[in-house]
Amino acid sequence: MTEEVLIGGYTRRIGKGIYRGIFDATTATVSDIQPFINLDNASYLTISNRNILYTVIKDGDQGGIAAYDLASGTPVFLNAVLAAGAPPAYVAVDEDRQLVYAANYHKGEILVYQIQADGSLTLASTTVHEGHGPRPEQASAHVHYTDLTPDHRLVVCDLGTDELVTYVVDNAGQLTKVAIYKSEPGFGTRHLVFHPNHKTAYLLGELSSEVTVLDYHAADGTFSAVATYSMLPADWHEANGGAAIRVSKDGRFLYASNRGYNSIVVYAISDDSRQLRAIQQMSTDGEFPRDFNLSANDDFLLAVNQNSDNGTLYRRDAQTGLLAACQKDLETPEGVCVLFH
Repeated sequence: MTEEVLIGGYTRRIGKGIYRGIFDATTATVSDIQPFINLDNASYLTISNRNILYTVIKDGDQGGIAAYDLASGTPVFLNAVLAAGAPPAYVAVDEDRQLVYAANYHKGEILVYQIQADGSLTLASTTVHEGHGPRPEQASAHVHYTDLTPDHRLVVCDLGTDELVTYVVDNAGQLTKVAIYKSEPGFGTRHLVFHPNHKTAYLLGELSSEVTVLDYHAADGTFSAVATYSMLPADWHEANGGAAIRVSKDGRFLYASNRGYNSIVVYAISDDSRQLRAIQQMSTDGEFPRDFNLSANDDFLLAVNQNSDNGTLYRRDAQTGLLAACQKDLETPEGVCVLFH
């Protein structure tokens, strides 16, 4: 069984943008990693059910989201919606409403785009967050994640304000705020992932290097905290930033990446989904693992290290959740996003 794997990355040093490789589960390898789409700052990407790729893009002093049709196997540029200033940091697709959401960290903005008949985009709405947190990195609002709850509200992580904000979205892409969850000051709310039971969510704090277990209340879109867990061993006291977070499809294990300690931390999830137990700290064999992802059947995990330009493929034990490296030193120049496809 083979899958394509797309690796998005920065283009500040040696990166070319988006790379494509072939993942083979039988041989436990990723091979033939080659430039796929040359564009600046392809730091996050997603693919719709129609095989349209939506990616962050930087173009001179502008930034935005670009659309590429991948149906033929060769990417066909559809369009890019750009605005002055820094590009977004996250992008997600809403299939039901045919919308795309983007999070602009530097501007503190939520961007909503309408998907046109050919897969191209038009800007539907912009919502700006305001506020700040106690740490130097929190001088202003920093929207870092914009994606859907299981019941199709929009939930937004704001690293600058330590907030998780829930919105109702109409079919035209207009947002109405319905709830705010406030993390501990300095938590640095970055990314969120839901348990398969749709009742529990796991919130990653970039600045605190912690994961908070949350109850999600579908009746009104609110979240409430259950418990918070460190992502680091007790004897680590140097700089670290939490980054990506994923949950296995069976809901038994949670994975998160540490930039600084340079590891994937593995948690066992309790049967009721509301407790975590750290069971492994697996080195990423590189520096600054901003992102990683699980293969389609969850048997493998690929992590990419932004600063050392290399990736590591791990075999994942479905019963224990533990990781074992099976391929090291993959060439992933400035890689910061992993997408199995």
